[in-house]
Parts: sequence; C-alpha cells; structure tokens
Amino acid sequence: MANRNLPEQSNSAPMAAAASASSVVEGELTPTVRVVRFVIAALVVGSILIGIWEAATGQPQGKAALVNGLFLTEICLAGVLILLGSLVEGFGFGLSLGTRWPYTRNILVLMIQGDPEAAHRVVATLVGLIAVALVILAPGSATVNGLVFIVITALFGIGTLHVLSGRFPSFVHGTHGLLAYGVFLSYLTGFLYPGMPFWSYLRGMWALHPLLFTVFLGGATTGQRGFGEPIGAFYKPRRLAHWMVAAHIVSALSLVATLGYLMPAFPVAFYLAVAQVAVGFLLFHAVNLKPKNPGIIVAFHQCMVLFIAIAVVAVLR
Repeated sequence: MANRNLPEQSNSAPMAAAASASSVVEGELTPTVRVVRFVIAALVVGSILIGIWEAATGQPQGKAALVNGLFLTEICLAGVLILLGSLVEGFGFGLSLGTRWPYTRNILVLMIQGDPEAAHRVVATLVGLIAVALVILAPGSATVNGLVFIVITALFGIGTLHVLSGRFPSFVHGTHGLLAYGVFLSYLTGFLYPGMPFWSYLRGMWALHPLLFTVFLGGATTGQRGFGEPIGAFYKPRRLAHWMVAAHIVSALSLVATLGYLMPAFPVAFYLAVAQVAVGFLLFHAVNLKPKNPGIIVAFHQCMVLFIAIAVVAVLR
C-alpha cells in the first residue's frame, strides 16, 4: 500500500519518474475518512436519484423532462465536487496521487478504499460527461457556459497539484476554486431561471460579487500556505501568507457588509455569512494546529459557502 501511487518507471525516463514520485504524499485513511467516504457515496447516489425523480415526476415530458433531471443531478454533483475538494484539503490528500493527472491506473480501487482525491477526479469526470449531454440536448447559455467552466476548471486542476508541490503560484489554486463555483452557479441559475443569460444574471447580482472574490482569496490562501504548512498566528502580517489571510478576512467582511446593506433582500445569506466569519477563524486555528489535515471543519466551511450561494441565487424563487 505504501507504493500504491508510485508511477511506473522505464529505462528511458528514470529521472522524470523519480520527480513525479517525489510529489506523492499519501493521506492517512483514518476512521473519520472512511466514514466520510460513505457520506460522499450517498451524496453522489442521491444526486443521481434526485435527477431521476425530477425527470419522472416533473411537469415537462419527454426530452424536457430528461434535461431537467440532468440539470438537477449536475447541480448536486457540482456541489459534491466542491465538497470533495475541501475534504481533499482537510484530510491531507492533496498530493495522494502526486502530480499525475487526471487518472492513475488504480484510481477506482483508491476511490473505493476511501481516497477523496481519487473520488474527486472520478466525480469530476461524471460532471463533465453530464455537461456534454446537456449541451447536446439543450444548447444554451447555462449549458454551454457550464461546459466551458468545467474544461477550464479541469485545466486549472492540474495547476493546483503543482501549486501544492511548490511549482506554481497560489493564484492558480484560487482560480480553480472560483471556476468550480462558476460551474455550480451556471447550472443552478440555468435550472432556476431558464432562458436567462448567465453573464447578464451574474453582472446584475451584486451579492455574488464579494462572495466569489472571497472564494478566490480563500483558494489562494490555501495555495500560498503550501501543502501541509501552517499559516502561523500573527497580529501584524509579516509574510505573504499572512497578507493573504488578512485580505481574505477583509473580503469576507465585505460580503457581510454587502448582504447587510441589501437587507432584507437576502436574510438567510446574511446570517450565514456572519456565522461563516466565526467558522473561518476556527478553520484558521485548525490549520495552524494540524496543518497537514485540519479535518472536517474545512468541508463545513465550504458547505457554508455553498449554502450562502444557494440562498442568494434562490431568493427570487
């Protein structure tokens, strides 16, 4: 098991193989990770079943029913994919497959064993396949933008591996997270507001702007601290990782201020954002106490962001 992810070596490229092997950092399959594995499996199965239920029981018939079902499944899986990314970070699996992308020979075995990074890549593939099907069945702003977001997110996903291994700058990690939310929001708005151009909606929805900027800075903060490295407690920023945290805090407070200014339009999102600031400070301490695997609080923090996004987008329904 210790060598499960080491790349195959050949006489023609021993140095390249050794370099790739050096990037492999295996996470620990703790009892908590094994429990989370079943939760994620249930969420994936539930995402598929809710799409089937929507297609079978909704008012549209025929192809329209199939499209609605695929939309709902895609929204759920895009959210699950974001949560999987946070579990990868929270339990120290960011480099469990090294910098090899997108697959390893035994990726399905690793997923079954509970490796969240392997599950992240397999679910990402499923999201991509459904996106292609939606473009074929219902070409439009939401489906086309969603597929474009998925492709670009995948390319930046390669970059995040190199950020964690110290080769790429931290903004690549932040951009990857931002694009992942672009996927989620594209399908969510397309499902809730059929026919509305995605970019027009995004320009007009001011409440999402500070949220997305905070998401970007959160990912960049993770990339800046490096794989398994603490940020370090500070009162006055002394290095770039500290400045990134400070900027992230300011952006989170700007989100609270924006939602507060727009009250009572977004009451649920506002109170979630206020609570999220407190969760963020708990996460900061968790990262410093256990930098390699700060734990489930990373996923909880990300889950709160998803709920805030949903509360903003669904407010007009």
